[in-house]
Amino acid sequence: MNEIETQLQEEQQAGLASLERVADPQALDTWKQTHLGKTSLVMTTYGKMGTFSKEERPLIGRAVNAVKVALEAALAEKEEVIKHEALLSSMASEKLDVTLPGFLPRRGRLHPINLTMREVFRIFGDMGFQVYSSPEVETDDMNFTYLNIPPYHPARDMWDTFYTEDEGVVLRTHTSPGQIRSMREYYPNPVRVILPGACMRYEQQDQSHEIEFMQFELLVVDKGVTFAHMKGTLDDFTKRMFGASAYTRLRPSHFPFTEPSAELDMACIFCGGSGCGVCHGTGWIELGGCGMVHPRVLEYGGYDPEIYSGFAAGVGIDRTTLLRYHIDDIRYLRNNDIRFLEQF
Repeated sequence: MNEIETQLQEEQQAGLASLERVADPQALDTWKQTHLGKTSLVMTTYGKMGTFSKEERPLIGRAVNAVKVALEAALAEKEEVIKHEALLSSMASEKLDVTLPGFLPRRGRLHPINLTMREVFRIFGDMGFQVYSSPEVETDDMNFTYLNIPPYHPARDMWDTFYTEDEGVVLRTHTSPGQIRSMREYYPNPVRVILPGACMRYEQQDQSHEIEFMQFELLVVDKGVTFAHMKGTLDDFTKRMFGASAYTRLRPSHFPFTEPSAELDMACIFCGGSGCGVCHGTGWIELGGCGMVHPRVLEYGGYDPEIYSGFAAGVGIDRTTLLRYHIDDIRYLRNNDIRFLEQF
C-alpha cells in the first residue's frame, strides 16, 4: 500500500467519524464541502490520476472510488436521519389546532349575461316554452336562404357576416336559423321554443355594439296563432323582466322571414317615456324585432302555411342586461374587469 492509498483510508475514517457528530443541515453541508467538495482529498486525487505511473493508476483508482462510495453512502444515510429529526421537532413545536376554523374558499359569481339568460329561461319556462339549442356555425342556407333571404336578395346587406374558409359555412348572424331546425324536428307537432345563443357580426365595436352578442329567439307554430298572441306574449315578458309598470309598443318594420313584421319597443325605464339620453329623447327603447312567420319559412320548416301559422321574435340578451342593471357600455360585459363583475 502506497502513501496515497494510506491517505485515502485515513480520510475515509476521519470523514465517517466526523459525520457522526453532525446534527443539523448547516453542519452537514460543511461536512460535504470538506470531504466531497472540489478541494477535498478525494476530488483532488481524481485530478492527479494522470501524474501516477501506469502500475499505480489501477490501485489508486480503485481506492479513491471505494472511499468516495463509502462517504456518499454515509452522507445519504445521515441526510435521511437529519430530515426525520427535523420533522419530529417541527411536529412537536408547531402543533396544528384542528379545532380552528378553516379558510373559506372564495366563491365566484354568475356573469350578468348569464343572470339575465337564466331569468329569461325562467319567464318563458313559466309560459310553457322549451329551450332549443342550435349551432353557432351554420350553413348559408340555414342562416339566409331558408329564412327567405336568397343569395341575390338585398336584405343580406343587413348582416355583416363572418364567412369561413369552407364554402357555404358562416358564423350565424342571428338565432333565427334555429327556427328551421326546430320546425323540422318537431313537425307535425306544435312548436313553442326559445332559441338562445351567441351570434357574430362584423361590426365596429363601440358603446352599444360588439362583434359577438347573445340573443334569444321565440318561435311559436300551431293552428290559429295570431298577431295578438305575439303581442300578449312579448308584453307579458317585458313586464316580468322589467317590472309591472313597463309597457310596450309594436312599431311597423320589415324582416324577410316574418310578415307582417314589427320592432318591439319598451317605454324608457330611465325617464318614464319623457325623453332622455338613453332613449335619445324618444321616450322608447328598442328591444328587438318580431312578426308572424313568413309562409315561405313555414314551408322550409315543413309546415303547410294554409293550415299552420306562427310568430317569431328576437331579443338581444346583452341589451336586456344593460337595461336591467343600468349599464351604460356594452363593452363592460366582455372585458373581464373583475371590479365590474364583482358587483353582480
